[in-house]
Amino acid sequence: MAWTNYQLFLAGLMLITGSINTLSAKWADMFSAKGCHDDPVHPFSHPFLQAVGMFLGELSCLVVFYIWLHHDKRRPEPRLNPGQSFNPLLFFPPAMCDMLATSIMYVALNMTSASSFQMLRGAVIIFTGLLSVAFLGRRLVLSQWIGILITILGLVIVGLADFVSGHRDDSHKLSEVITGDLLIIMAQIVASVQMVLEEKFVYKHDVHPLRAVGTEGLFGFIVLSLLLFPMYFIYVGSFSNNPRQVLEDSIDAFCQIGHKPLILLALLGNTVSIAFFNFAGISVTKEISATTRMVLDSLRTLVIWVMSLALGWEQFHGLQVLGFLVLLLGAALYNGLHRPLLAKIPWCAARMDSDESSAAERERLLNDGRVQDEVDT
Repeated sequence: MAWTNYQLFLAGLMLITGSINTLSAKWADMFSAKGCHDDPVHPFSHPFLQAVGMFLGELSCLVVFYIWLHHDKRRPEPRLNPGQSFNPLLFFPPAMCDMLATSIMYVALNMTSASSFQMLRGAVIIFTGLLSVAFLGRRLVLSQWIGILITILGLVIVGLADFVSGHRDDSHKLSEVITGDLLIIMAQIVASVQMVLEEKFVYKHDVHPLRAVGTEGLFGFIVLSLLLFPMYFIYVGSFSNNPRQVLEDSIDAFCQIGHKPLILLALLGNTVSIAFFNFAGISVTKEISATTRMVLDSLRTLVIWVMSLALGWEQFHGLQVLGFLVLLLGAALYNGLHRPLLAKIPWCAARMDSDESSAAERERLLNDGRVQDEVDT
């Protein structure tokens, strides 16, 4: 079935804003400017302040939701489902996971390339799959396990590409690149915990997606903004690139923005793009499919990589191409993109139907067991 103009618009919006989000964050990291007082010119390295900006973008989704709800109530026949009432504190644990994962990833982005940053985020499939088996009682089918193994192979190839390029990259030391890659993978562990928490405790409530994203953004924005104060005094030595060598020097960041206003444009690009990206992603899932959202997210990685090459931010490495293709194959298998192709082969279609029936039966028995446990308690 052909896409409507609105669906094409949503897909394009998700692809463009998702790419801008990572590229603008990396662009900000590439600036150098004078700081406060007589500080010499130094790189703009303020990952935690950038994370606050990202949460501000997520928080704007909550503002949009209530504006939309207000206008919808004025219609003769309201169409927006605001969802049931819920305890906002349900979103606090996943919001803290989001805050930690995002902060770690922005620290890592200072150390590695934008394309590797985006590719290595594919590791979330591995940890989400394993945690969903351990804590949600989910059974992964054979294709999903194969997808996880292929994703691990893809991560090794991308890491190897960074190791090889690290010897020829003047912008980052090899130790920084390796540390950055490891931090990104660590962040995906935290992100997978966030996803499992959301599925176990949040998704069973009928909460509008924009409201959910905005509520998490509200918690993340408040907590991380407050944490900027103690971070201003925590000495971390050479781990930090700001003159005072503290965990986060927000005053230095604003001084640098004053000396080079283009940094503000990059930060605003990051904040605004995350708001539109979340809206577009939610809408694509609703209007088209979750599979389409996954495909667009993979295309976003390709766009970021191509743009980074075009802007001269990084060099071409054949291993990265191979790593990207392997990661794409792993994600496709994990998300079931192979099923429409196999469905055209008669014996494969019959086997798939049998596997789906068995999985559905296992899920039913599992749910029955949970209900019985609740009755017993």
